[in-house]
Amino acid sequence: MEADEFDDFYTTSFRRVTSQVYAMIGDLDEATECVQEAFARAWAHRRKLDRSGHPEAWVRTTAYRLAVSRWRRKKVAARPADRAVGAPVQVPALDESHVALVAALRQLPEAQRQALVLHHIADLPVHQVAAEVGVPEGTIKARLSRGRTALASLLSDEPGGLAGGGTSHV
Repeated sequence: MEADEFDDFYTTSFRRVTSQVYAMIGDLDEATECVQEAFARAWAHRRKLDRSGHPEAWVRTTAYRLAVSRWRRKKVAARPADRAVGAPVQVPALDESHVALVAALRQLPEAQRQALVLHHIADLPVHQVAAEVGVPEGTIKARLSRGRTALASLLSDEPGGLAGGGTSHV
């Protein structure tokens, strides 16, 4: 992948990959930093990425793994989150449904959240999600089914509906 091709790849993929990683980890600043770092690493490996055929998947996986590593380091060190010095970064406003979705996704187990984001937000077919995560397709299908059911109950607006422990009339 030449420099011009990489620039185009970055321009077309950065926001999409950032939103996908944000949906998986629930922290926009952390997602942005991890995706930036993943693209920096992708630049160093750009010749290999060209041959792989799925550079966006490589960047997304790298960014997600960076986020998990950072989380683990913070957890093990048991220190408070780093505080940025200086003016706050301007972040575009998010609509209510997006915030509700991310909040609901945070309540799901990591494996279900990752499968849902890769399949529904990244729009990857089940076999590609399975390959990216490294588990059988059947496992991904089960995670998607359980995740959708849990997400539906978390996002239900009906009092006494699925979120309230009632029964569904569908």
